[in-house]
Order: sequence, then structure tokens, then C-alpha cells
Amino acid sequence: MVTLPFLPRDVPVDIDRDTARRAAQEELTDPKYQQARPSVLQQVAQWLGEQLEKLLNGLSSVVPGGIFGLLLILVLLIVLVVVIRLRTGKIARAARADRLVFDGKRQSADDYRRSAAEAAAAGRYDDAVRDRFRALVRALEERALLDVRSGRTADEAAAEAGVLLPIVASELRQGARLFDDVHYGGREGTEAAYRTLTELDERCRRERPVVMAAS
Repeated sequence: MVTLPFLPRDVPVDIDRDTARRAAQEELTDPKYQQARPSVLQQVAQWLGEQLEKLLNGLSSVVPGGIFGLLLILVLLIVLVVVIRLRTGKIARAARADRLVFDGKRQSADDYRRSAAEAAAAGRYDDAVRDRFRALVRALEERALLDVRSGRTADEAAAEAGVLLPIVASELRQGARLFDDVHYGGREGTEAAYRTLTELDERCRRERPVVMAAS
């Protein structure tokens, strides 16, 4: 048998496009390709790294000292934020500590109510709100629901009274906020705020504390 050198040993196979695509897809599903391909998380991390690098390079070109100057500015900003947080925290704590209900000699609850009514009639609602809340707290002291002590804030008075008068606990907290906002926060007192505290004071006078009710 004679082999003709000019004849191809393998006959070319004509593969259509769909068959070729399927063959490629099957090849790509091989585990070795899947392992070599980066995960979605890796791709995202790589993209973020590239964007951050571009940002830093762009900023370093306009900041004196380049990348080191930029890092120094970032450190200074962090220090500034920490200092501001510390200062505002101290100021806020000091402000809370100074927000006392009574800042001088106590009057009776009736005296505070009378003073509040006179202020409201004259349109001085800042004074009316302040004295009506003081009347409320003083009345609770006179009923021995709150102990008579100096240094009590409006929030503390509301929290302590709310334990014994849970049915009005939420309203007491609201009343404390009204007092603080007007007397310490610089907010203008209103007739509505005064009426709210008046109704709350009257309601507290009618309510019996849970300890007495249980006995």
C-alpha cells in the first residue's frame, strides 16, 4: 500500500456555530477554569482598590507633600473630630447636670401655681411653663411621692414620679422636656405648653400611686 504524501491524514470537520459555542461553554465549566476565575467579592475588592488608588493619586497631586501630606491631613482631621466629640460630650454632660428644677428656695405648690397663672395671664409663658412644672414637682414632694432634695433635674423628677404614677409616666417625660426646652434651651414658652403642664399637674393630683393602691 502506497501512502500519498500530498493527501491529509485527517479530514477537516465542519462545526457549526451553535456546536462550537456549546463546546466552549462545556470547556469553561471545567473546575480548573472555575477555580482560576476570581470570585465576585474579589472582583469588587479589586475595583474598590483601583478607585481608591486613583482618588489618592489625584489628591496627592494637589496636596503639598504628595501622599504623605494627604495622610497628615487625614490624621489631623481624625484628631480634630475626637477633640470635638470629647468637648461636646463634656459640655452636654455639664448642661444636663445644671438643669435643676429648683434653683433657689422652694415655694409651696399652690404658690407656684398662682405664680404660673399670673404669668400666663400677662402673656409671659416662659415663666408660666417654668412655674407650672415646678408646681407639679413640688406637689409630688408634698405628697411624699418624691423626697425633698436639691440637685434634682426635670428628667430625674419625671423618671422617679413615673415609677409611682406609671399611668402618666409618658406625660411626665414630655412635661420635663417642655420645662428644659423653655427654661434652659431658650425655646419660647407657649400657651399650649402651659396648658399641657396645667392638665398634667391636675391629673397627677388625682392619680393614686401604685404603692398606695396596692395596699
